[in-house]
Amino acid sequence: MAKASASLGTFTPETLLKSYKQMVLIRRFEEKAGQLYGMGLIGGFCHLYIGQEAVVVGLQTAMQPQDTVVTSYRDHGHMLACDMDPRGVMAELTGRQGGYSRGKGGSMHMFSREKNFFGGHGIVAAQVPIGAGLAFAHQYKGDSGVCMTYFGDGAANQGQVYEAFNMAALWKLPVIFVIEDNQYGMGTSAARASASADFYKRGEPYGIPGKLVDGMDLFAVAEAAHWATDHARSAKGPVVLHIKTYRYRGHSMSDPGKYRSKEEVEDMRQNFDPIERIRQFILDHKIADEEALKLIDKDIKETMAETLDFAQTSPEPDLSELYTDVLIETM
Repeated sequence: MAKASASLGTFTPETLLKSYKQMVLIRRFEEKAGQLYGMGLIGGFCHLYIGQEAVVVGLQTAMQPQDTVVTSYRDHGHMLACDMDPRGVMAELTGRQGGYSRGKGGSMHMFSREKNFFGGHGIVAAQVPIGAGLAFAHQYKGDSGVCMTYFGDGAANQGQVYEAFNMAALWKLPVIFVIEDNQYGMGTSAARASASADFYKRGEPYGIPGKLVDGMDLFAVAEAAHWATDHARSAKGPVVLHIKTYRYRGHSMSDPGKYRSKEEVEDMRQNFDPIERIRQFILDHKIADEEALKLIDKDIKETMAETLDFAQTSPEPDLSELYTDVLIETM
Protein backbone atom coordinates (compact mmCIF):
# COMPACT_ATOMS: atom_id res chain seq x y z
CA MET A 1 0.00 0.00 0.00
CA ALA A 2 1.43 3.38 -1.04
CA LYS A 3 1.66 5.66 1.99
CA ALA A 4 -0.07 9.01 2.30
CA SER A 5 1.76 12.23 3.15
CA ALA A 6 4.22 12.22 6.04
CA SER A 7 2.44 15.08 7.88
CA LEU A 8 -1.07 16.38 8.52
CA GLY A 9 -0.56 19.33 6.18
CA THR A 10 -3.72 21.45 6.10
CA PHE A 11 -5.55 19.08 8.50
CA THR A 12 -5.91 18.90 12.25
CA PRO A 13 -6.51 15.49 13.86
CA GLU A 14 -10.21 16.40 14.18
CA THR A 15 -10.67 17.49 10.56
CA LEU A 16 -8.77 14.46 9.30
CA LEU A 17 -11.11 12.11 11.17
CA LYS A 18 -14.09 14.03 9.78
CA SER A 19 -12.76 13.67 6.24
CA TYR A 20 -12.04 9.98 6.78
CA LYS A 21 -15.62 9.48 7.97
CA GLN A 22 -16.97 11.31 4.90
CA MET A 23 -14.90 9.14 2.58
CA VAL A 24 -16.13 5.93 4.22
CA LEU A 25 -19.73 7.20 4.12
CA ILE A 26 -19.44 7.89 0.37
CA ARG A 27 -17.94 4.42 -0.22
CA ARG A 28 -20.68 2.63 1.75
CA PHE A 29 -23.42 4.76 0.17
CA GLU A 30 -22.23 3.92 -3.33
CA GLU A 31 -21.93 0.23 -2.54
CA LYS A 32 -25.54 0.23 -1.33
CA ALA A 33 -26.67 2.23 -4.36
CA GLY A 34 -25.10 -0.42 -6.58
CA GLN A 35 -26.96 -3.14 -4.71
CA LEU A 36 -30.31 -1.32 -4.99
CA TYR A 37 -29.74 -0.82 -8.70
CA GLY A 38 -29.09 -4.54 -9.11
CA MET A 39 -32.37 -5.24 -7.28
CA GLY A 40 -34.28 -3.02 -9.69
CA LEU A 41 -35.06 -0.39 -7.05
CA ILE A 42 -33.12 2.35 -8.86
CA GLY A 43 -34.08 3.14 -12.44
CA GLY A 44 -32.37 5.11 -15.17
CA PHE A 45 -28.65 5.75 -15.13
CA CYS A 46 -26.40 5.35 -12.11
CA HIS A 47 -22.70 6.27 -12.07
CA LEU A 48 -20.79 5.28 -8.94
CA TYR A 49 -17.94 7.20 -7.29
CA ILE A 50 -16.14 4.25 -5.70
CA GLY A 51 -12.38 4.89 -5.70
CA GLN A 52 -12.61 8.65 -6.19
CA GLU A 53 -13.64 9.65 -2.65
CA ALA A 54 -10.47 11.60 -1.80
CA VAL A 55 -11.12 14.07 -4.61
CA VAL A 56 -14.34 15.69 -3.48
CA VAL A 57 -13.63 15.29 0.25
CA GLY A 58 -10.19 16.86 -0.12
CA LEU A 59 -11.50 19.79 -2.14
CA GLN A 60 -14.33 20.47 0.29
CA THR A 61 -11.81 21.09 3.08
CA ALA A 62 -10.94 24.46 1.53
CA MET A 63 -14.49 25.60 0.89
CA GLN A 64 -16.47 28.25 2.76
CA PRO A 65 -20.24 28.43 3.40
CA GLN A 66 -20.92 30.84 0.52
CA ASP A 67 -19.06 28.72 -2.06
CA THR A 68 -20.94 26.78 -4.72
CA VAL A 69 -20.54 23.38 -6.35
CA VAL A 70 -21.65 22.07 -9.73
CA THR A 71 -20.74 18.72 -11.23
CA SER A 72 -21.60 16.01 -13.74
CA TYR A 73 -23.65 12.82 -13.50
CA ARG A 74 -21.16 11.01 -11.20
CA ASP A 75 -22.43 13.15 -8.39
CA HIS A 76 -23.52 11.23 -5.28
CA GLY A 77 -20.15 11.69 -3.59
CA HIS A 78 -20.24 15.44 -4.18
CA MET A 79 -23.67 15.68 -2.57
CA LEU A 80 -22.58 13.81 0.52
CA ALA A 81 -19.38 15.85 0.80
CA CYS A 82 -21.58 18.98 0.73
CA ASP A 83 -23.35 17.56 3.81
CA MET A 84 -26.56 16.76 1.97
CA ASP A 85 -28.64 14.21 3.88
CA PRO A 86 -27.88 10.69 2.58
CA ARG A 87 -31.53 9.78 3.09
CA GLY A 88 -32.63 12.49 0.67
CA VAL A 89 -29.96 11.52 -1.84
CA MET A 90 -30.86 7.81 -1.78
CA ALA A 91 -34.59 8.56 -1.85
CA GLU A 92 -34.02 10.54 -5.03
CA LEU A 93 -32.26 7.53 -6.53
CA THR A 94 -35.26 5.35 -5.75
CA GLY A 95 -37.66 7.96 -7.15
CA ARG A 96 -39.35 8.83 -3.86
CA GLN A 97 -41.02 12.01 -2.68
CA GLY A 98 -38.45 12.40 0.09
CA GLY A 99 -35.66 12.84 -2.45
CA TYR A 100 -33.92 16.14 -3.07
CA SER A 101 -35.78 16.65 -6.36
CA ARG A 102 -38.94 15.02 -4.97
CA GLY A 103 -38.23 11.83 -6.88
CA LYS A 104 -38.24 13.45 -10.32
CA GLY A 105 -34.54 13.93 -10.98
CA GLY A 106 -32.98 10.60 -10.18
CA SER A 107 -29.25 10.01 -9.99
CA MET A 108 -28.15 12.73 -12.39
CA HIS A 109 -30.42 15.65 -11.54
CA MET A 110 -30.73 16.65 -7.93
CA PHE A 111 -30.00 19.96 -6.31
CA SER A 112 -29.84 21.71 -2.94
CA ARG A 113 -29.98 25.49 -2.74
CA GLU A 114 -29.50 25.19 1.02
CA LYS A 115 -26.13 23.45 0.52
CA ASN A 116 -25.21 25.52 -2.57
CA PHE A 117 -25.16 22.37 -4.69
CA PHE A 118 -26.34 23.14 -8.24
CA GLY A 119 -26.38 19.62 -9.79
CA GLY A 120 -25.81 16.88 -11.13
CA HIS A 121 -25.96 17.36 -14.95
CA GLY A 122 -26.51 14.58 -17.45
CA ILE A 123 -25.17 16.29 -20.58
CA VAL A 124 -21.39 15.90 -20.84
CA ALA A 125 -19.66 19.18 -19.87
CA ALA A 126 -22.95 21.15 -19.75
CA GLN A 127 -22.16 22.11 -16.15
CA VAL A 128 -18.89 23.87 -17.01
CA PRO A 129 -20.42 27.11 -18.38
CA ILE A 130 -22.91 26.97 -15.49
CA GLY A 131 -19.95 26.90 -13.12
CA ALA A 132 -18.54 30.00 -14.78
CA GLY A 133 -21.96 31.64 -14.36
CA LEU A 134 -22.07 30.78 -10.67
CA ALA A 135 -18.58 32.27 -10.30
CA PHE A 136 -19.80 35.42 -12.03
CA ALA A 137 -22.59 35.62 -9.44
CA HIS A 138 -20.00 35.43 -6.64
CA GLN A 139 -17.99 38.20 -8.29
CA TYR A 140 -21.08 40.34 -8.87
CA LYS A 141 -22.26 39.98 -5.27
CA GLY A 142 -18.74 40.48 -3.88
CA ASP A 143 -19.18 37.65 -1.39
CA SER A 144 -15.61 36.27 -1.84
CA GLY A 145 -17.11 32.95 -2.88
CA VAL A 146 -15.73 30.51 -5.43
CA CYS A 147 -17.43 27.91 -7.59
CA MET A 148 -15.96 24.42 -7.64
CA THR A 149 -16.79 23.15 -11.12
CA TYR A 150 -16.20 19.44 -11.66
CA PHE A 151 -15.97 17.55 -14.95
CA GLY A 152 -14.25 14.43 -16.22
CA ASP A 153 -11.42 13.59 -18.61
CA GLY A 154 -13.95 12.79 -21.34
CA ALA A 155 -15.73 16.12 -20.89
CA ALA A 156 -12.38 17.93 -21.08
CA ASN A 157 -12.50 17.57 -24.87
CA GLN A 158 -15.88 19.31 -25.25
CA GLY A 159 -15.98 22.73 -26.90
CA GLN A 160 -18.06 24.52 -24.28
CA VAL A 161 -15.28 23.91 -21.76
CA TYR A 162 -12.98 26.24 -23.66
CA GLU A 163 -15.65 28.88 -24.17
CA ALA A 164 -16.02 28.87 -20.36
CA PHE A 165 -12.22 29.01 -19.94
CA ASN A 166 -12.04 32.06 -22.21
CA MET A 167 -14.80 33.98 -20.46
CA ALA A 168 -13.55 33.04 -16.98
CA ALA A 169 -10.06 34.25 -17.86
CA LEU A 170 -11.30 37.50 -19.45
CA TRP A 171 -13.38 38.39 -16.41
CA LYS A 172 -11.08 36.81 -13.81
CA LEU A 173 -13.94 34.77 -12.44
CA PRO A 174 -13.46 32.92 -9.13
CA VAL A 175 -13.96 29.45 -10.58
CA ILE A 176 -11.92 26.30 -10.02
CA PHE A 177 -12.17 23.93 -12.97
CA VAL A 178 -11.68 20.46 -11.49
CA ILE A 179 -10.90 17.75 -14.03
CA GLU A 180 -11.55 14.40 -12.34
CA ASP A 181 -9.36 12.23 -14.53
CA ASN A 182 -10.36 8.69 -13.58
CA GLN A 183 -8.34 7.57 -16.62
CA TYR A 184 -11.27 6.22 -18.64
CA GLY A 185 -14.12 7.84 -20.51
CA MET A 186 -17.20 5.76 -21.16
CA GLY A 187 -15.10 2.86 -22.42
CA THR A 188 -11.84 4.30 -23.68
CA SER A 189 -8.70 5.32 -21.85
CA ALA A 190 -7.93 9.04 -21.74
CA ALA A 191 -4.62 8.34 -23.48
CA ARG A 192 -6.49 7.01 -26.54
CA ALA A 193 -9.20 9.67 -26.58
CA SER A 194 -7.11 12.81 -26.01
CA ALA A 195 -4.29 14.08 -28.20
CA SER A 196 -2.74 15.29 -24.95
CA ALA A 197 -3.75 13.87 -21.59
CA ASP A 198 -1.89 16.64 -19.73
CA PHE A 199 -5.18 18.25 -18.78
CA TYR A 200 -3.59 20.65 -16.30
CA LYS A 201 -2.07 22.47 -19.29
CA ARG A 202 -5.42 22.98 -21.02
CA GLY A 203 -5.86 26.44 -19.48
CA GLU A 204 -2.44 27.74 -20.52
CA PRO A 205 -3.58 29.40 -23.79
CA TYR A 206 -5.99 31.48 -21.67
CA GLY A 207 -3.44 32.34 -18.99
CA ILE A 208 -5.11 30.00 -16.47
CA PRO A 209 -2.65 28.26 -14.13
CA GLY A 210 -2.98 24.51 -13.69
CA LYS A 211 -1.78 21.84 -11.32
CA LEU A 212 -1.51 18.04 -11.56
CA VAL A 213 -2.70 16.37 -8.36
CA ASP A 214 -2.64 12.81 -7.01
CA GLY A 215 -6.34 12.17 -6.51
CA MET A 216 -5.73 9.00 -4.53
CA ASP A 217 -4.02 11.02 -1.76
CA LEU A 218 -6.37 13.10 0.40
CA PHE A 219 -3.50 15.27 1.65
CA ALA A 220 -2.36 16.16 -1.86
CA VAL A 221 -5.91 17.08 -2.90
CA ALA A 222 -6.49 19.24 0.19
CA GLU A 223 -3.20 21.09 -0.34
CA ALA A 224 -4.12 21.79 -3.97
CA ALA A 225 -7.61 22.90 -2.90
CA HIS A 226 -6.23 25.53 -0.53
CA TRP A 227 -3.83 26.81 -3.17
CA ALA A 228 -6.61 27.05 -5.76
CA THR A 229 -9.19 28.70 -3.51
CA ASP A 230 -6.64 31.23 -2.23
CA HIS A 231 -5.85 32.11 -5.85
CA ALA A 232 -9.51 32.47 -6.84
CA ARG A 233 -10.50 34.45 -3.73
CA SER A 234 -7.66 36.90 -4.37
CA ALA A 235 -9.31 38.11 -7.61
CA LYS A 236 -6.59 36.41 -9.68
CA GLY A 237 -9.08 34.47 -11.76
CA PRO A 238 -9.69 30.78 -12.51
CA VAL A 239 -7.56 27.71 -11.85
CA VAL A 240 -7.46 24.28 -13.50
CA LEU A 241 -6.90 21.32 -11.18
CA HIS A 242 -6.13 18.08 -13.02
CA ILE A 243 -6.82 15.45 -10.39
CA LYS A 244 -5.71 11.99 -11.41
CA THR A 245 -7.88 9.39 -9.73
CA TYR A 246 -9.39 5.99 -10.54
CA ARG A 247 -12.87 4.51 -10.61
CA TYR A 248 -13.11 0.88 -9.53
CA ARG A 249 -16.48 0.22 -11.15
CA GLY A 250 -17.62 0.63 -14.74
CA HIS A 251 -18.55 3.96 -16.28
CA SER A 252 -22.12 3.29 -15.20
CA MET A 253 -23.96 0.31 -13.78
CA SER A 254 -24.52 -1.02 -17.31
CA ASP A 255 -20.78 -1.04 -18.07
CA PRO A 256 -18.91 -4.32 -17.35
CA GLY A 257 -15.57 -2.54 -17.80
CA LYS A 258 -13.98 -5.17 -20.03
CA TYR A 259 -11.66 -2.62 -21.61
CA ARG A 260 -9.26 -2.98 -18.67
CA SER A 261 -7.80 -5.93 -16.85
CA LYS A 262 -8.87 -7.23 -13.47
CA GLU A 263 -5.20 -7.05 -12.46
CA GLU A 264 -5.12 -3.31 -13.11
CA VAL A 265 -8.16 -2.65 -10.96
CA GLU A 266 -6.89 -4.94 -8.20
CA ASP A 267 -3.52 -3.20 -8.19
CA MET A 268 -5.21 0.15 -7.61
CA ARG A 269 -7.39 -1.28 -4.85
CA GLN A 270 -4.51 -3.00 -3.09
CA ASN A 271 -1.85 -0.32 -3.40
CA PHE A 272 -3.51 3.07 -3.86
CA ASP A 273 -6.93 2.96 -2.22
CA PRO A 274 -7.54 6.48 -0.83
CA ILE A 275 -9.49 5.32 2.22
CA GLU A 276 -6.99 2.66 3.26
CA ARG A 277 -4.10 5.10 2.89
CA ILE A 278 -5.75 7.57 5.29
CA ARG A 279 -6.81 4.81 7.66
CA GLN A 280 -3.21 3.63 7.89
CA PHE A 281 -1.98 7.19 8.42
CA ILE A 282 -4.44 7.66 11.28
CA LEU A 283 -3.24 4.46 12.95
CA ASP A 284 0.48 5.09 12.32
CA HIS A 285 0.29 8.60 13.80
CA LYS A 286 -1.93 7.50 16.68
CA ILE A 287 -4.66 9.98 15.77
CA ALA A 288 -7.17 7.22 16.58
CA ASP A 289 -6.94 3.53 17.38
CA GLU A 290 -8.66 0.53 15.84
CA GLU A 291 -11.56 0.75 18.30
CA ALA A 292 -12.28 4.36 17.40
CA LEU A 293 -12.26 3.53 13.69
CA LYS A 294 -14.61 0.61 14.33
CA LEU A 295 -16.99 3.01 16.05
CA ILE A 296 -16.93 5.21 12.94
CA ASP A 297 -17.75 2.15 10.83
CA LYS A 298 -20.58 1.23 13.20
CA ASP A 299 -22.00 4.76 13.06
CA ILE A 300 -21.93 4.76 9.25
CA LYS A 301 -23.55 1.32 9.15
CA GLU A 302 -26.42 2.64 11.26
CA THR A 303 -26.71 5.74 9.04
CA MET A 304 -26.92 3.53 5.98
CA ALA A 305 -29.60 1.34 7.55
CA GLU A 306 -31.73 4.46 8.19
CA THR A 307 -30.97 5.69 4.67
CA LEU A 308 -32.07 2.46 3.00
CA ASP A 309 -35.24 2.29 5.07
CA PHE A 310 -36.18 5.88 4.20
CA ALA A 311 -35.38 5.39 0.51
CA GLN A 312 -37.71 2.40 0.28
CA THR A 313 -40.57 3.60 2.49
CA SER A 314 -40.87 7.25 1.48
CA PRO A 315 -44.00 7.65 -0.71
CA GLU A 316 -43.74 7.86 -4.46
CA PRO A 317 -44.43 11.31 -5.96
CA ASP A 318 -48.07 12.25 -6.52
CA LEU A 319 -49.16 12.51 -10.15
CA SER A 320 -49.64 16.25 -9.64
CA GLU A 321 -45.83 16.54 -9.44
CA LEU A 322 -45.76 16.10 -13.23
CA TYR A 323 -46.86 19.72 -13.48
CA THR A 324 -44.62 21.34 -10.86
CA ASP A 325 -41.18 22.91 -11.37
CA VAL A 326 -41.73 23.37 -15.10
CA LEU A 327 -42.83 27.03 -15.24
CA ILE A 328 -42.28 30.17 -13.21
CA GLU A 329 -45.08 32.66 -13.58
CA THR A 330 -44.17 36.33 -13.19
CA MET A 331 -46.42 39.38 -12.79
